[in-house]
Amino acid sequence: MPQGLFSQLLRFGGVGVLSTLAYFVLYLALRDLTGPQAANLVALLLTAVANTAVNRRLTFGVRGSEGALRHHAGGLVAFLVGLGLTSGSLWVLHSVSPDPNRAIEVAALVVANAVSTLVRFLALRQLMAHRR
Repeated sequence: MPQGLFSQLLRFGGVGVLSTLAYFVLYLALRDLTGPQAANLVALLLTAVANTAVNRRLTFGVRGSEGALRHHAGGLVAFLVGLGLTSGSLWVLHSVSPDPNRAIEVAALVVANAVSTLVRFLALRQLMAHRR
């Protein structure tokens, strides 16, 4: 697989779209049961682990177990940044409006996830792109 930035961005984007859809399905399914913060944590954690594993192979062409622990630790750091961004956006939103409608809540999460995605790509690329 070519390891150019453009091809990596395309593959990362495809994985990201699927991960984001899965995140929002999980978030919305859990939201009324657990509240926004817990739903965000669970949905983000589940999708972040899968996202790192899939990106490791498809985006960065890393096969086998060599470096897997380091790669997933980097994914965990990116997850924590994403958790801070998404949880922070929910906290701010609920501080301003105690009961916002779901569309506004999801819009805030979309923005936070977009920033988080950029951080995730840069972190994972730094960890995986040139270490084979």
